Amino acid sequence: MSRQEPLDEGATLGVFGGGQLGRMFCEAARGLGFRTHVFSPDSGGPAAQVADEHTSADYHDFAEVDRFARSVDAVTLEFENVPVAAVEAAGRHTRVRPSGEVLFTVQDRLREKRFLSGAGVPVAPYAPVRTDGQCHVAADKVGTPAVLKTTKFGYDGKGQSIIQSPDEAIGAWTYLGRHACVMEGFVDFVREVSVIVARGADGQTSLCGPIENDHQNHILDLSVLPAACSAATADKAREIAGRVATELDLVGVMCVEFFETADGEVLVNEIAPRPHNSGHLTIEGCEASQFEQQARAMAGLPLASMDNPRPVAMANLLGDLWADGEPNWRAAEAVPGVRLHLYGKGEARPGRKMGHLTAVADTVDAARDAVLTARRALTSG
Repeated sequence: MSRQEPLDEGATLGVFGGGQLGRMFCEAARGLGFRTHVFSPDSGGPAAQVADEHTSADYHDFAEVDRFARSVDAVTLEFENVPVAAVEAAGRHTRVRPSGEVLFTVQDRLREKRFLSGAGVPVAPYAPVRTDGQCHVAADKVGTPAVLKTTKFGYDGKGQSIIQSPDEAIGAWTYLGRHACVMEGFVDFVREVSVIVARGADGQTSLCGPIENDHQNHILDLSVLPAACSAATADKAREIAGRVATELDLVGVMCVEFFETADGEVLVNEIAPRPHNSGHLTIEGCEASQFEQQARAMAGLPLASMDNPRPVAMANLLGDLWADGEPNWRAAEAVPGVRLHLYGKGEARPGRKMGHLTAVADTVDAARDAVLTARRALTSG
């Protein structure tokens, strides 16, 4: 079969990564009639629990990568730190969406910033830091306060440090291990928003958002759709998200995260070429979820609509909720309109994403209140 032809029902979709994003992808793919095969080092992870097949191997085990790629009809990604070499190796035998080129661009924050700037996408001021001299120059160029971030492997606030004055720059770089970094100007924003964009191999796009996101301790805490931004700002964010996907030649699903400023402008903070935590509310809240769109894009099927008929909210459930024992699931599910998703993770650690709650309601405030009420009920007597 051509790598461009739509896949038939019963075809096998592969995914690199075994966490909760892979789990929800497998569930959505099954709903479309596809089988799933997960490749991840963790033999008992959330995705392996629901997949039809699972290969437990290191991403650098290219013999296993080859066997995996030959056993599936298409491959996608659950997270962006899969080695590019593994993705390219799989691409010798099957379609991989998104491509290794997309992955290469987004795996390095400085490379990502340069791509965005080159595409005319608005971003905060930034400068590279690889030496003491560059660290001083970056602080002068970007100004302070600023955020120093490692170029690789940072997420949920890890791998970054805030700099309040230029004389803190070297200390912050040393704290981060003197690895390659990018210094970004601090953005005085009124809200953080994200747009989920799906794009097919034919260039068709489908967008959801903007979604408004609140973080606690650098970890996403609460998301609501639609965001409170103006219609003009929402249009800007959607246009930019679509342009980023097109410039990257993305096939699959991408999240574009923005800072919205007081004057209604939006600056791209980060991009992730896979489903995103803020998009979990699409499962109940939209005509098609981000995971269904991911499966459709990789299988070559027409994309569906991600319109949201009613407001929806999502609240993350972190391992902290297990501090005094198993949470009270029945109390949470008793809140009208609330749906519970658990990821099947065995160990509840502080800050670890263990599940989420969603609620659809007539207003954003009602949806937000429902998930927050349900989450508080988890630790009630």
